[in-house]
Order: sequence, then structure tokens, then C-alpha cells
Amino acid sequence: MADPKGFLKVTERELPKRRPVPVRIMDWKEVYELGDSAQLRRQAGRCMDCGIPFCHQGCPLGNLIPEWNDLIYRGEGRAAAERLHATNNFPEFTGRLCPAPCESACVLGINQPAVTIKQVEVSIIDQAFGAGWVQPQPPGRITGKTVAIVGSGPAGLAAAQQLTRAGHTVAVYERDDRIGGLLRYGIPDFKMEKKHLELRLAQMTAEGTRFRAGVNIGVDIPWDQLRERYDALVVATGALVPRDLPLPGRDLPGVHFAMEYLVQSNKRVAGDAVPDQITAEGKHVIVLGGGDTGADCIGTAHRQGALSVTNFAIGVAPSVERPASQPWPMHPTLFEVQSAHEEGGQRHFLASTVEFLASPAGEVRGIRVAETEFVDGRRVPKAGTEREIPADLVLLALGFTGPETTEVGAQLRLVASDRGNLARDADYATSEPGVFVAGDAGRGQSLIVWAIAEGRAAAAAVDRYLEGNTMLPSPIRATAHAISLQPLTASP
Repeated sequence: MADPKGFLKVTERELPKRRPVPVRIMDWKEVYELGDSAQLRRQAGRCMDCGIPFCHQGCPLGNLIPEWNDLIYRGEGRAAAERLHATNNFPEFTGRLCPAPCESACVLGINQPAVTIKQVEVSIIDQAFGAGWVQPQPPGRITGKTVAIVGSGPAGLAAAQQLTRAGHTVAVYERDDRIGGLLRYGIPDFKMEKKHLELRLAQMTAEGTRFRAGVNIGVDIPWDQLRERYDALVVATGALVPRDLPLPGRDLPGVHFAMEYLVQSNKRVAGDAVPDQITAEGKHVIVLGGGDTGADCIGTAHRQGALSVTNFAIGVAPSVERPASQPWPMHPTLFEVQSAHEEGGQRHFLASTVEFLASPAGEVRGIRVAETEFVDGRRVPKAGTEREIPADLVLLALGFTGPETTEVGAQLRLVASDRGNLARDADYATSEPGVFVAGDAGRGQSLIVWAIAEGRAAAAAVDRYLEGNTMLPSPIRATAHAISLQPLTASP
């Protein structure tokens, strides 16, 4: 362990400060100031000799958290980075974007604030990149086997790096013009600047992974033809079908899915020209949905110069303390104040949208919203509580319903799970020999840490399929659901 009495000496969590709101909303840089190494060492020293580190249970990657906390406390940053990379290909992503279920499971969290695991993690990897400790790891031998990976989000990239290092020739296909999936175009720069993604892609390119951006598999190249070209195929396309809100006025100009809005903003921040960009500048903005994507929309709207931002969530406001129904070491649903919420706007819970309202010009001018009540377990608008809220831009951040399955289902004859995802067995294999599914495409919308864990595990399964055995680690088994008897022919 680190300091045997650390958790007794330091009883409070310390995190780097966020930049002042008036400053940070003027740019797209990450919101946190540089951390203090002494503060980081104090926090790492709070990691206690708990006997059974339940933080491991909270992390699907099986991160060696007590080990790298101890190494940071002792000032051994390079060794800490090696421990970090032993289980996680991309700690610079998870350290910024993961909601840290490991912290919810921290034993110290039973009666004190948990160890700042996530902050220690991101500090380790930032130091490692800054010191030049992160170097390419090309394979010692080439197997002669080829693997195509479709999708360049965290699951696809993790599988690609593992398989490349195992000696296979790996090509990653991405339909967007740049590699990265939602890491590139779904996450605003104020949460993760894209320089971190570029550093990792440079390492992977030097290791031998081949990237093919701007290729829409299923359209530019049929899925079955791609399968014929390669010895194995990994589908890691994510779960990108957005959840709609089919209410009167849904088709009005000015009502958009959150990802339409965020993708265009991220492209503009990257320096691209975006004709007819959806922007919040000079507008009253309503964001429907209280999750991370909704918060990303709120922060983006502030930086674009929105006149006002109002956030509505249909459910009850989460508790500020761990509810009795989610005891330690479960990951609880808590009321969260993200950086975007600090920057202004209003948040409303128990709010059900009834209708999108049209202006005389035929564009959205607002929404009609009512209080939410529960009837037979369903959330419905409460009669007599309706009110109108003006808006020039309405963003639907209601989550995702599953993967896009039209082409892959028809061309590869894959089948659906009972949840509408691409079905696979516990080893990530589909009904089609040599075709595997990793990440949200098979799991459904989930956390980045699960995507990386599934990418690593699917890589081990592919390596075993190609070579008969594998030395790659396999942190988790796939979640297997009941399988439909009918091939997929249309999107869910």
C-alpha cells in the first residue's frame, strides 16, 4: 500500500480546480487547471490496505488501482504508467470520460469520500506522454493473418491495438472523415481535447495498425465482400440509433438530435467548414435529457453564445447521497453537477414534453411541457399542468436505442439479440463464422470503460479463432442475451 496512515491523515478528496466559468466558456479547452503533484501524492496515499480491493470489482478492465496508487505515492511515475497500461489501452480517455464506477466501489468510500482514482489515472498517463514513456510496441512476429475492424471508437481501437500487437495485420474502417468515432465527434473538446486522441493514433500507426477513414462499410464496400477479404471481422460500430420523441411538431425546423448538433460543433472546432451549421448562437435553447449527452449540449451551447439554456428531464432528480437501494459497492445514480451545469442555465426534473410548438414562419418557437406523474409504473404528463417554454433550438439528448443493423444484418445474415443489438455468444462470436461483435453494437449503449474492456476481450477471442490459442488478456466475457430466430433486415 501507499501510506499506511494516509486515509487517516487526509480525509477529504482534493481535485484540480476548474477554470473560472467566464474564462472557460470563451474557448474549447479542457475545463480543469493543471494539477498539483503534491496534492496528487496525498490523494494516492489515501488508498488503504483494504484486503479485498473492491475498486477491481467496479472496473470491468480490472485496473490495478492500489498498485499504481502506491507507485505514484512513492514517486515512481513510469512504473505506474506500466501498471496502468497492463489493463487499459487508453487511460487518457477513461481518465477524462469514464464516470468512475471504481470510485463508487472504493472501500474507503464506506465512511469517507473515495480515493480520487480517476484523477490519479489521468495524471499518470499525462505524465507518461509528456515524458516520452509511451512508445510504439510493434509485434515481434507477423502471423500473416488479416483482421478488419469496422468502427473506430474505443471498442474498435482497443481490439485493433491488441490484435496488431499479437502480430496480425489489422485495418480499421471508419465512415467518418477522421478516425475516432464518438471520441472524435461525440465528445466536446472541453471534456477531452483531441490532441490526446491524436497521440494515441500516432502510436497505433507506428505499431502497424492501418486506418481507413471515409469508408462506409455496407455502402462503399458490402459487408460480405469485406468478410471475404479478411480472415476475421470485428463489428464495433457502436449503438448510434438515437431515441426519438414522436410528438406533434417533431419535424419542425429547429428540433434536432443531440448528435447532429455535437458532431457539427466538433467539426467546426476542428477547423472544418460546416455549411448551415446547427448553432445555439443568439438562441433560446432547450435540451431534453438529463444525461452526459445533454450536459455536452449544454456546455456547447454556452460556448456558442446561447441567450438561454434550459434542461428538462422526465424523471425524478437523483439523490445527492447514495440511496438505500444502491448500497456500496454498487455504482449509484446521484445528482451530478458537471462543468457544463456550473456555466449557467436552468435544470428541471419531472418534466414531460407534450408538444413542439410552431412559429408563424413554420419553425420551432418552443415546447409545451407538463409535470410528470407515474400511472401504473409509466411516466405520463399530468393533466392541467401544461405550460409553454419558448425556444429557438430544441435538442433531443434521450440516449440511443441500439446499433444500425440494416446493411450488416442483410449482408452478413447476422441475428438480433432480445434487446435489438447484434447477437453474439460469450466469446463475442456471431452466428457467422469469423465475425465478432464488440462494444455497444452487442452490448447496447454503455460506458467507455466497458467498450475498451470488450474490445480487449474480443481481440483475445479473435486471436484464439485465428491461431488456436492466445496470450492476449480477456478481462470479461460477453453478455449473452436470448437470440432472435430471424436475421436482421432493418434498423430497430
